[in-house]
Amino acid sequence: MSEQVLKLVVRKRVEQGEGVVILDLADPAGQPLPAFEAGAHVDVHLAPGLVRQYSLCGDPANTTAYRLGVLKDPASRGGSVAVHERLQEGSEVAIGAPRNHFPLAADASRSILIGGGIGITPMIAMAHALAAQDSQFALHYCGRSRSRTAFLDELGDADFAACVHTHFDDEADAQKLDLPNVLGRPEAGAHVYVCGPAGFMDWVIGEARKAGYAEDNIHREYFQVELDASGSGFEVVASRSGKTVQVGEGQTIVDALAGVGIKVEISCEQGVCGTCLCDVLEGEPDHRDVYLTDDEKAANDQILVCCSRAKSKKLVLDI
Repeated sequence: MSEQVLKLVVRKRVEQGEGVVILDLADPAGQPLPAFEAGAHVDVHLAPGLVRQYSLCGDPANTTAYRLGVLKDPASRGGSVAVHERLQEGSEVAIGAPRNHFPLAADASRSILIGGGIGITPMIAMAHALAAQDSQFALHYCGRSRSRTAFLDELGDADFAACVHTHFDDEADAQKLDLPNVLGRPEAGAHVYVCGPAGFMDWVIGEARKAGYAEDNIHREYFQVELDASGSGFEVVASRSGKTVQVGEGQTIVDALAGVGIKVEISCEQGVCGTCLCDVLEGEPDHRDVYLTDDEKAANDQILVCCSRAKSKKLVLDI
């Protein structure tokens, strides 16, 4: 997590669609906020020990406010519920400075942006940035129904509205996302970006691979994944702390370390955000995150201790 913490205020709050709240966060004194790049997110500090990441969905050229769109998740672990209940207009909130693990490719000749549900948020910022650069792109927004979908008026009024295509599950087949046609044959310099529910993303990524897109040209950002905590126990040695702990079946490394007094900073607890990333000094991790790239996982020198386990009987971590 970023060390810099900004103390902001909710300048505007609007509810749209079904269960989506859109927040504009601004400096209390009206000062410009640190610049951010399309695809960036911020850590929102909602309560002691409760930090969640949300994508910035405003225009990166606008530094007067940070815009967030947050879906109230029925399966919330506390984050989205806290946003909806606590962050009213005038509320103060602490956030980390913007970080970007989902950047636009600087050399793209064409960008295909695909957002499912609340996964549209980083795509809106990307569309603003690409339009400002006069870059070729298309934004495809998929939702269950028009009445339950946020941001529609905003996208319809945007300068890049002609590049926006909406697709709803309960409307005519002709308007549904025809992914093979949208992806087409991968021309040189074409990049695909996807964010949304895990199943939706897996479908888009799989179709992009089938179409022939290179892995480096398929970009993704997960906001929620199903965790697999299965597997036999193993030993973790915390080299700097000088402590050894046994991680049981179904137990996370971070919980086992906490049991011997070693606190690792965590946030998403799903292998999405990278907050709990630790260096591996010895042993072979069993990577179960969606944060590290395939090359980074193959190097076996880092691990996200909120979700990943070990293939070897012992892991030595630089903690």
